[in-house]
Amino acid sequence: LEQVPLTVTSSTGKHRFTVEVAKTSEEQSMGLMYRNKLAPDRGMIFPFDPPRDASFWMRNTLIPLDMIFVRADGSIANIAANTVPYSEEPVQSDGPVAAVLEIAGGRSAELGNKPGDKVEW
Repeated sequence: LEQVPLTVTSSTGKHRFTVEVAKTSEEQSMGLMYRNKLAPDRGMIFPFDPPRDASFWMRNTLIPLDMIFVRADGSIANIAANTVPYSEEPVQSDGPVAAVLEIAGGRSAELGNKPGDKVEW
């Protein structure tokens, strides 16, 4: 997958990541399944055009993730922290989003990310 730089700007500063871009429905369906680790400065972005309500699950995902739901203006709508590996319970956005950013579970709390913070890629 294509890799691009991404920045999350929060009250604690700018936090830089390199993320894989899951553009196609096939790539989005696979996501971060079957990976047994994710570096603290890595992740995956799932862009949606047009924005839509998003719902993800953790089937076949081996590690906890933070799912950051991003509105069309780049602001964070909501964060699902430390999602449970293998869970088939839906994890949903609070309204339409233009992207979902997945990073290692717990990173959002470490970085002080919260709704309203900005995501740019």
